[in-house]
Amino acid sequence: MDRPDDLLIRRARDGDTAAFGELVQRYQTRIYAVCLRILADPEEARDAAQDAFITAFRKLAQFRGDAAFSTWLHRIAVNACYDELRRAKRRPMLHAIGAADDDPRPEPGPPSRDPADEIAGTVDAVRALASIPEDFRVVLVLADVEDLPYEEIARVLEVPVGTVKSRVHRGRIALGKALSGEPPASSEASEEGR
Repeated sequence: MDRPDDLLIRRARDGDTAAFGELVQRYQTRIYAVCLRILADPEEARDAAQDAFITAFRKLAQFRGDAAFSTWLHRIAVNACYDELRRAKRRPMLHAIGAADDDPRPEPGPPSRDPADEIAGTVDAVRALASIPEDFRVVLVLADVEDLPYEEIARVLEVPVGTVKSRVHRGRIALGKALSGEPPASSEASEEGR
């Protein structure tokens, strides 16, 4: 029988690492899936998910319980993804152009069934999602893949609900354009602020 999150959190705060391990087991697939959809790279997603759990472990004493543990953990994961995106922008592009570019093999997915496969079941959809501005990508992953309510997304992203609704709407338009082959637009999300 599964123990409730609050019991596991209390035990983990008291030094029971097995209790935190149980929380990791409970949420690892979901957090990895969020990171994969935001980052569109399995290795970066694994790194971000691992960073998220390390941060959650270190800051568990700061979890006040104002929101659900899953909401708090999603916020940490989204921040880890933003950190990974910033690091990727600073990395030099060391990519050799050659025969490897013609490799048609799709990227491996998460270690277990991903609910996003029902929404973004093709490599084209995954690439299209990766091509839209990150503010839109994050809300679409949380709303359409993770099926979180707008209020919870607002808490995760620490933005007003109206901003979430706007980003979801504009993100769906951008995703539709990307799927139809239109070139990506500049980041319109910056108009709204973060």
